[in-house]
Amino acid sequence: MNQDTICAIATAQGGAIGSIRVSGPHAIDITERIFIPVKAEKKLTGRKPYTLTFGHIYNGEEIIDEVLVSLFRTPHSYTGEDSTEITCHGSSYILQQVLQLLIKNGCRLAQPGEFTQRAFLNGKMDLSQAEAVADLIASTSAATHRLAMSQMRGGFSKELTDLREKLLNFTSMIELELDFSEEDVEFADRSALLQLADSIEKVIARLVYSFNVGNVIKNGVPVAIIGETNAGKSTLLNVLLNEDKAIVSDIHGTTRDVIEDTVNINGITFRFIDTAGIRETNDTIENLGIERTFQKIDQAEIILWMIDATDAPSQIEGLSKKLLPHCEGKHLILTFNKSDLIREEQKEAILFLLTNFPKTDINSIFISAKQHSGTDELQQMLTEAAHLPTITQNDVIVTNVRHHEALSLALEAIHRVQEGLNRNISGDFLAQDIRECIFHLSDIAGEVTNDMVLQNIFQNFCIGK
Repeated sequence: MNQDTICAIATAQGGAIGSIRVSGPHAIDITERIFIPVKAEKKLTGRKPYTLTFGHIYNGEEIIDEVLVSLFRTPHSYTGEDSTEITCHGSSYILQQVLQLLIKNGCRLAQPGEFTQRAFLNGKMDLSQAEAVADLIASTSAATHRLAMSQMRGGFSKELTDLREKLLNFTSMIELELDFSEEDVEFADRSALLQLADSIEKVIARLVYSFNVGNVIKNGVPVAIIGETNAGKSTLLNVLLNEDKAIVSDIHGTTRDVIEDTVNINGITFRFIDTAGIRETNDTIENLGIERTFQKIDQAEIILWMIDATDAPSQIEGLSKKLLPHCEGKHLILTFNKSDLIREEQKEAILFLLTNFPKTDINSIFISAKQHSGTDELQQMLTEAAHLPTITQNDVIVTNVRHHEALSLALEAIHRVQEGLNRNISGDFLAQDIRECIFHLSDIAGEVTNDMVLQNIFQNFCIGK
């Protein structure tokens, strides 16, 4: 248990109401030194937990603000320690005055994530749940919110606990045999153990492979906007983002580097990448931008190939050989821009041209980015192309790189167990691989995590959480 008491502002600046959190063995005493309740009999030290007390914060004889103080007693608080939360007006001056009074009376300013770190150290949550707190704060869409809530509520932790219990039962049977090896006694049926290993492998593999979906949900579906210079890529990016993110001009080669930003469309986060226009040029800087364009194409899940509809046959023929090898396995949307400048018969001719297009799994759409025509239909097409599963708060999907690495190592270990059982190798080798699998799963929950790992995790939290 920590001996010092910490405090921090827990709300963002600019709101009408502000909150200061205090946690530690002297949280209630220190708060009471600066707080006087309106009713004298309602002193904090005598109050029951989960109560609100109305009163004033004093600096000597001067009233700083009228506030509400929430009271929590160990172990029934967020951190597992005695805690108070002081709700006052949102003035930055008031919040700083209250914070300075708390420090003056014995508190220490909390480090980033220290409240959640104490909750972890005091057994209120495991490490995967603590990391989910940061994900919940950072969630920007319904899907990322649901994933963070599922993990914070312990959905992932329960999966890990179930796996560890099965593995511990597995290794106990193997090690029991080792204790009686001289008597040639077999406590574990090898076929039953193989079935158990197979069932464990399926769960771990499912969690490992879910990271592909989880990573896209958390960081956004990468969409590369590509095409020749002056096809309207930057104009479309600005329309999709609803802001002037990229410079738009009639001069070819204006975009010389990659521009990225995210936007939420129909509950899905997309990460749009506006790339340099592809053309033959002697400009060294522009050529570097074109090289990065092809790198971003390789990283994208969806490719928006912007084509100037007034010059469509020439642009399709000119870029097909260069682009299509990079589009394998990706969703390609041919986006014919400047459609307001062509006639209907020209559109029909372009669509007829696509009947001989070498890549069959494509979509096409006519838009005018400048006139905002067809962009709503394009957004719907992007949503369908993302093809993300419907996420509920009960789904367990891995979104954390650290978790994915540990699960991948656990999967390698259980694969060695399966191979060992099929080859009927000695029980001591099996036991070693099982213990390694348990170790990696325990690492996710924080049961074997060292101080350096904890520091790296919690330093990315915001102060006050």
